[in-house]
Parts: sequence; structure tokens; C-alpha cells
Amino acid sequence: QVQLVESGGGLVQAGGSLRLSCAASGRTVATYDMAWFRQVLGKEREFVAGIRWIGGRGEYAASVKGRFTISRDNAKNTVYLQMNSLKPEDTAIYYCAADVAVTILSGPNYGYWGQGTQVTVSS
Repeated sequence: QVQLVESGGGLVQAGGSLRLSCAASGRTVATYDMAWFRQVLGKEREFVAGIRWIGGRGEYAASVKGRFTISRDNAKNTVYLQMNSLKPEDTAIYYCAADVAVTILSGPNYGYWGQGTQVTVSS
């Protein structure tokens, strides 16, 4: 079993930055694909960014491309989401997800999810 715990959320003004962390425990996630999703109350959860177990540049939703960067540190069993130039529409609960051999990074079929961390961007 893999447990995921997100941290780093908070309140920030528009144009500001935050870095989210997702710490995994239970087993190493070095061979797991990982992603960040977000959800606004009353709306469907949406893909934000994903990264393959082997690393690389990652994949991004069009709404965050160029502003957000996903990265991972397998030695620390942690994945990060650097969020710059934040906008009020980025306000949501951000969730970390992980699984092995995910077919489509942006798809919902991850077996492990964290509890989420709130990000609020004020205008």
C-alpha cells in the first residue's frame, strides 16, 4: 500500500507562487507514475500535471502550462508541483495521485490518492 500526503497549500495573492509537496510512504514510488489533480467544490476533478516514473518534463493541462512545473525526487519518495503566476481560477483542492504503468497520465485511473491540500488565490 502507498500512502500519499500533500502539503504546501495555503492562501496567496494573484501573481504569487506556491510549491506543493506529495510525500509517499509505505513503499518506494520510484517506479510509479505520479500526477497532480485539482477539484473545485461542485465540479469534477481535473488533471493538472503528471510525470512518469522515469522523470522527464512531464505533461500539463493547457490552463497551467508555462506556469506550473512538476518534478520528483525518488530518493525522498516525493513529488512536487511548483506553481508560479497563480490566478484566482487556480483556487482548488489539489490532490496527488500515484500508480504503476499509468496508460494516460491525465486520466483518472490512479490507484492511490492523497487527502488533498487547499490552495486559495486571492485577487
